[in-house]
Amino acid sequence: MSMAKGTQAQSPALHAADSHDLIRVHGARVNNLKDVSVELPKRRLTVFTGVSGSGKSSLVFGTIAAESQRMINETYSTFVQGFMPTLARPEVDVLDGLTTAIIVGQERMGGDARSTVGTATDANAMLRILFSRLGKPHIGSAKAFSFNVASISGAGAVTVERGGEKVKERRSFSIVGGMCPRCEGRGSVTDFDLTALYDDSKSLSEGALTVPGYSVDGWYGRIFRGCGFFDPDKPIRKFTKKELHDLLHKAPTKIKVDGVNLTYEGLIPKIQKSMLSKDIDSLQPHIRAFVERAMTFTSCPDCGGTRLSEAARSSKIKKISIADACSMQISDLAEWVRGLKEPSVAPLLKALGDTLDSFVEIGLGYLGLDRPAGTLSGGEAQRVKMIRHLGSSLTDVTYVFDEPTIGLHPHDIQRMNDLLLRLRDKGNTVLVVEHKPEAIAIADHVVDLGPRAGTEGGEVVFEGTVDGLRASDTLTGQHLDDRATLKPAVRTPTGKLGVRGAGTNNLQDVDVDIPLGVLTVVTGVAGSGKSSLIHGSVSGQEGVVTVDQAAIRGSRRSNPATYTGLLDPIRKAFAKANDVKPALFSANSEGACPTCNGAGVIYTDLAMMAGVASTCDDCEGKRFQASVLDYHFGGRDISEVLAMSVAEAEQFFGAGEARTPAAQKILQRMADVGLGYLTLGQPLTTLSGGERQRLKLATHMAEKGGVYVLDEPTTGLHLADVEQLLGLLDRLVDSGKSVIVIEHHQAVMAHADWIIDLGPGAGHDGGQLVFEGTPAELVADRSTLTGEHLAAYVGG
Repeated sequence: MSMAKGTQAQSPALHAADSHDLIRVHGARVNNLKDVSVELPKRRLTVFTGVSGSGKSSLVFGTIAAESQRMINETYSTFVQGFMPTLARPEVDVLDGLTTAIIVGQERMGGDARSTVGTATDANAMLRILFSRLGKPHIGSAKAFSFNVASISGAGAVTVERGGEKVKERRSFSIVGGMCPRCEGRGSVTDFDLTALYDDSKSLSEGALTVPGYSVDGWYGRIFRGCGFFDPDKPIRKFTKKELHDLLHKAPTKIKVDGVNLTYEGLIPKIQKSMLSKDIDSLQPHIRAFVERAMTFTSCPDCGGTRLSEAARSSKIKKISIADACSMQISDLAEWVRGLKEPSVAPLLKALGDTLDSFVEIGLGYLGLDRPAGTLSGGEAQRVKMIRHLGSSLTDVTYVFDEPTIGLHPHDIQRMNDLLLRLRDKGNTVLVVEHKPEAIAIADHVVDLGPRAGTEGGEVVFEGTVDGLRASDTLTGQHLDDRATLKPAVRTPTGKLGVRGAGTNNLQDVDVDIPLGVLTVVTGVAGSGKSSLIHGSVSGQEGVVTVDQAAIRGSRRSNPATYTGLLDPIRKAFAKANDVKPALFSANSEGACPTCNGAGVIYTDLAMMAGVASTCDDCEGKRFQASVLDYHFGGRDISEVLAMSVAEAEQFFGAGEARTPAAQKILQRMADVGLGYLTLGQPLTTLSGGERQRLKLATHMAEKGGVYVLDEPTTGLHLADVEQLLGLLDRLVDSGKSVIVIEHHQAVMAHADWIIDLGPGAGHDGGQLVFEGTPAELVADRSTLTGEHLAAYVGG
């Protein structure tokens, strides 16, 4: 007995499998990381902090998550890998202790017009099965309720081989889909505003066509004048029905003009092919303006915008059709599903109910399943992606979040924190890139990168607890307890912009006067109607410049110099100084190195394995022909200029022989938004989300407009940079502009001259004006959620 007791008293030796409790990273060199080494505890919540551009995303997403995904992909057969994205191994010496990584990023969801909140999650699929089983009258399988499946049928002879003989048989088939045939499941139909295509008082010879590129003297003018289908000297308003049809809609027809064989096609199909088939963001500004002017989008008259066919809308459960169910607020739909007691589909009802409850729990109960996925904000999209992970039974998984508090009111951040802690407590490793002090506060472990951004960053400046970070002298540590104070005096408005009867989305006939000539902040909980009010009633008006959260697109050939238009004055300055063509100084045009076509690297595709990018030997990665680099301006060649940071270039083009006011103006704006550390030739694909948004802000600041609308400009901003942003907003207002900011950050609210608070809740519990006045009045009033949180923030 005594021996047995003695054996029990000894502490059991650590099992070998339990010794892997760290994710070890040694010598990471992705993007700007400088041989970074960290050891992260597993099954804990680690927050990565640091200024925008310090290397947080490079370490978390570009190194840890990327390698985890690559290694999982390698477990599949080479055949399967051929269909998967190929990933290169990150530049790192040792990566040890990795687990399966699930990435929940900031990317907007579904660019496709048919993608909705319901189709992006499993909710729509389950709802379709439910209606196919319980809907009365029964109209078919789940496909019959899908607006992505068209109804088709056909019949004909097929040849089959039986017993060595070929036999012809008649076969027929039919698929019942739920797609509305008129709008093809898009919910809206597009039409052309003919007055934007031509001036009917003029003839074609007099330049009646107002479509960009369709001038009388150009190629298209020659085709329209010589086609012979109508008289080019007759005013368009005198055209017969047939002539007008030939001008606008004629199918492609072979014709001969001046002895040249050509194809004539009506104006509308031609515009659809040349302009409307392309992504609107990729069009040149004047063509984009024309498309937005000429196209009118109206709700489909046949399906009323529901996207579904008449048959799909006719089948109902308890007087509710699938279209009604999708248009309900998710919190109401969850109640309706709970009220269905049908044993035959009990497992389906439970799964659907759990999914809808997850929406409510995560703070998205105000959405409807028919909401287009492309209209969700970055924060909403990220939380929709989280839904599938909340109920997951998986443990020992690494969840990687990119600023999950984006788009969240201080009231909602606490809820998000609870969700992150729940994921951790299930035995998962949670890695979060974050700037908000409220979210940093819950960390078990903090990794602070810096000390600055770009080439001055990429090092671990602190690793430890939140209290340790607070006591450290790093930039994050110094600013962690920063609290903006209310302004002693606010500006006096110079006028007002009246909004009457706003009813977009969940707004309930809102009447509000937005003051002009001051800094106005529109706030309220997520889903209260802020974006609906501003984007629905203010953006798009004459003289209003809107900087929204939509991602900026750019290939690896795009860089800050090309995106902002900075390269144009630089090219012209080089061309003038050397008496050559400007096109020589573009790596996408005549000056490109012929070996790598101006990319600077040569890509070798290795099929299912990661492609290899090697620096071009001929141009040594400089992207230009050797002869182009012989031309100098201000003592520098074009590749040296593109290698400068914004701050260096601002000095270079600001004085001396290289003085170029046009270039300096653009560089000044980039520095103003806190991008002084970016290099001019850095590919856009390497920029973080916050950097891209501020680059967009810098370009829009050049536009002529009296009212600026900014949608959450603090996204991706470090605490130390928020002050700089407030200074920029002040400069804009002091220069005579009116600035309207949709924002959740208390520092911006405290700095405002006027606050418009929407609420009181989200969805149909919101959409009302609950407060308008100065920040001091809001703090004193404390009648709204925003007022309570702002008062706590400023210590009021």
